[in-house]
Amino acid sequence: MIKLDKIEVVGEHKHLQIREITDSGGYHRRVLTPDKDVSGEVQEIQDRAEAEWTDDVKTAWATFQKEQEQK
Repeated sequence: MIKLDKIEVVGEHKHLQIREITDSGGYHRRVLTPDKDVSGEVQEIQDRAEAEWTDDVKTAWATFQKEQEQK
């Protein structure tokens, strides 16, 4: 079973960097972006996403992604 260890908020688009501890004692890391559905995540991650990912942040992230696709 993987256990949540740390949540860090990074960058202007408020990416959530998640660090989890694996059964073997190692770490598993992943990043969640403001366009992700976090409904299947543990409550702590859901709460942090709700607090950080305002409508303005979500709009800025969507705009950034569209700009990157056009390059």
